[in-house]
Amino acid sequence: MRLDDIDHKIIARLSDNSRESYASIGSMVGLSTAAVKRRVDRLRADGAIRRFTIEVEPAALGWTIEAFVELYCEGRVPPDRMREMVTSIPEVTRAYTVTGEADGILVVRAEDASHFERVLGVIRNYPGVSRTRSALVLSEL
Repeated sequence: MRLDDIDHKIIARLSDNSRESYASIGSMVGLSTAAVKRRVDRLRADGAIRRFTIEVEPAALGWTIEAFVELYCEGRVPPDRMREMVTSIPEVTRAYTVTGEADGILVVRAEDASHFERVLGVIRNYPGVSRTRSALVLSEL
């Protein structure tokens, strides 16, 4: 899929505010409202735009702890098995396979330290997990 400069500008605008109107975007990129809609529809159909979403402040939901959890697996655990595990744990908000010593890195949200400890126990008890290493986030830079 090839994106031109206007596509990049439209994506940048929608990344900042996915609710911005096509008319407003059009005035910024020099296109009509209908032309912006057609481009967005094409970007969605081509897979360049996967979905529109919102970003919620986790603390507003009572999730005050954020941690990065390195996941170490026994032998070779395929990404599909790792995906199966992390999708079953709602506190895992993002997960990645990575290079290096760890097999994966999980981003975990929890209400407090006790909740995080319970989630970590669930992760550690999952079949194929040999160990974890965690780092709690102190602040976002």
